[in-house]
Amino acid sequence: MAFQVSPGVLVQEKDLTNVIPAVATTIGAVAGQFSQGPMDEVVSIASEKELVETFGKPDSTNFEYFFSAASFLQYSSSLRVVRVANTSSVNAVSSGTALRIKNTEHYSTGDGSTGPYNDGSASVGEWAARTAGAWGNSLKISTCPSATAYEETNKTTTNDSSTAVGDTTIILTSGTDFNVGDIVNFGESGGHEYRVTGVSTNTLTFVRHPSGTGGTHTAVANGSQVRRRWQYYDLVDKAPGTSTYTSTRSGVNDELHIVIIDEDGGVTGTAGEVLEVYDSVSKASDAKTAQGGVNYYPDVIYNQSQYIYWMDHIATGSNWGSTASGTTSTALSAPYSRSLVDGADGSTATTAELKTAYEKYNDADTVDVNLIISGKGGATHVDNLITIAENRKDAVVFCSPERSDVVNVTNSNTQLSNVKTFFNTVRSSSYVVFDSGYKYTYDKYNDVFRYIPLNGDIAGLAARTDMIADSWFSPAGFNRGVIRGAVKLAFNPAKTQRDELYRARINPVVTLPGQGTVLFGDKTGLSTPSAFDRINVRRLFIVLEKAISTASKFQLFEFNDEFTRAQFRNIIEPFLRDVQGRRGVTDFLVVCDTSNNTAAVIDRNEFKADIFVKPNRSINFIQLQFVATRTGVAFEEVVGA
Repeated sequence: MAFQVSPGVLVQEKDLTNVIPAVATTIGAVAGQFSQGPMDEVVSIASEKELVETFGKPDSTNFEYFFSAASFLQYSSSLRVVRVANTSSVNAVSSGTALRIKNTEHYSTGDGSTGPYNDGSASVGEWAARTAGAWGNSLKISTCPSATAYEETNKTTTNDSSTAVGDTTIILTSGTDFNVGDIVNFGESGGHEYRVTGVSTNTLTFVRHPSGTGGTHTAVANGSQVRRRWQYYDLVDKAPGTSTYTSTRSGVNDELHIVIIDEDGGVTGTAGEVLEVYDSVSKASDAKTAQGGVNYYPDVIYNQSQYIYWMDHIATGSNWGSTASGTTSTALSAPYSRSLVDGADGSTATTAELKTAYEKYNDADTVDVNLIISGKGGATHVDNLITIAENRKDAVVFCSPERSDVVNVTNSNTQLSNVKTFFNTVRSSSYVVFDSGYKYTYDKYNDVFRYIPLNGDIAGLAARTDMIADSWFSPAGFNRGVIRGAVKLAFNPAKTQRDELYRARINPVVTLPGQGTVLFGDKTGLSTPSAFDRINVRRLFIVLEKAISTASKFQLFEFNDEFTRAQFRNIIEPFLRDVQGRRGVTDFLVVCDTSNNTAAVIDRNEFKADIFVKPNRSINFIQLQFVATRTGVAFEEVVGA
C-alpha cells in the first residue's frame, strides 16, 4: 500500500475472483497437399464448404489429405489447415517463368531466399495467381486503362453491301485493330450490340450480346459507322478518366478498370464467369477514395482479390505507380487482356515437406490445437508428429496405417500382419492414437468412391465427445464412437484379430451388422502398462495441465509466501472439485505449502505445487455371469459362490 504524506482517503481494490479458465480441447490440426490456397500458413476452417473454397476440391493426388480434413469437419467445426509448400507447385503468371508465392507474407516480405514480389521485379508480366496450382491457368485479367479503351464511337465503317438479318459476319473498312471479346454496334437503331468472336483481316465474326447466340437484328446498311466498346463495359459505372483525388493535385488519366474472369471454367465450372470487378482504381501510388481508403490498384488487388497478385505495370504505360501530384499517366488506347499460364500443382508431397508444414503447429503459445490429424504418411511422418505433440504436451496425434497395408489386400490375416508391422515401427507414446485402417466413402466432387484413412474420423470422435460429454470420456463405443460416412471398411477385423490389434496398441474400427461402423478401442500408443495407455486419461491430464498452467501464469512475479500459496490452492481446488463432479477424477489432493516450497525453493525464485489425482477409468471389459439355481434355493445362499 502506498504511503500517504497528508490527510486523505486512499481507495484500492484487490481482485480475489480469479478462476481456472476454460481451455480449448476440440481444435483439429492437419497439413497436406492441396490444389490451391496459401502455403506454409495456418488457416482456420469451419466447414467442408470453406475447405473447398480455400484449398480447392480433391483430386486423384491429394484426396487422402482432403478427406482426412473433411472427415474431421463432419464432427467438429474447428480445424486448422496448413498447405504443404511443395517446391514443384508454382503460381500461374502472365508471362516468363512461373514462380512459387507461398502466401501474402512471402509476396510482401519474402522468405529469406525468395521474394518479395510486390516491387515489380519478378519479370513474370503483370499478374500472378493468388496461390500456387494449375487452377490459376483458368484466370484471365482484362484491364481498361482509358476512356478510348472503354469506348470508340466512330471506330470504322462497314464495307459490306450484302448483309442480311441473322448474319454472323461482316466486312469492315478496317478491322485489324478489333479484338475477340469487343462489343460492337453497326449503327442499327435500337442500339443492338454484338460480341466479337473472331477477327480475320477486315472480317468480324460475332454473336448477339449479351445472349451469346444469333446474328444481326437487321440488314446493316453499307457504310454504317461502327462503335466498339470494352467487353466488360457494362460491369462498371463509366469510362475511366481522372479521379477527384488526382485532379485536385493537377494529375491526369489515373483511373482504370480491372476485371478478373474464369476464362476456362476451371474455378467456377462456367467458362467466362466474371469473378471480380475493380471499378475506377488508380495508377497513382498515393491515391485515395472519397472515403479515404487506399485506391492504388496494386494495393487494392492485394487487399481485396481472392484470385490474383499484381506483379508489374503494363510495359507500355508510363508514370504508372508515380504519385498523383502533377502526373499524367499514360492512357493506353485499347483494352489489355492477359491469360495466366504455367501454374502447376507439383509432385507428391515428401515426408520432409510434410514435416515442415506440421511444424507450424510447434508453438503451443501461439497456435492452439489439440487433435493432430496425420492424414497420409509413413512411420517417419507419424514419428515427427509425435515429437510435436510431446513437445507441446497439450495435443494428441491420430494416425492410420499406410494405404498399402489394408487397401486391395484380399486376405484379412495379411491386413492384420501389415497393420501390426507398421505400428511396431512407431515409438511408444501416450500422445498418439493408432487406428486399424481405411474407410470407403463417396467423393461427391468427382462422383467416385475412395478409400480414405480413418484418423480424421477418430480425431473427430474425440472432438465430438468434448461437445456432448467431456474430454475425459472415452470416444469409443456405441454411445460416442460411431464413424460417419463409411460405406465399408478396407479391413474389418474379427474378434480374434481385434484381440491381437489391441495387444499391439491399435484401436480396431469395426462394422457390425445393424450397428454401424464403430471405434472399438480407446488405447493410446503407450506400450508401458499405465493409466496413460487410455485416451480418456491422457486427454484428462491435457485438460488439467493446460487449464491449471494457464491459471498459474498469474502467480509469476508474486511473492512465494503463505498468502500466494493459499490463493493458488483456492483457485485449483474448486476446479478439481468441478472435474470430480463431472466424473473426470475420483479423488484429488493439492499440496502447495512449506513442505514443497522450502527455503531453498523460495531462494531460487521458484514456486511448487504437487497435484495428485485419481483418474476415472473407462470400461473395456464386461463380464456377465449367469447362475442357474434349483427352485427351492434362496438367492442369499448362493450370492458370492
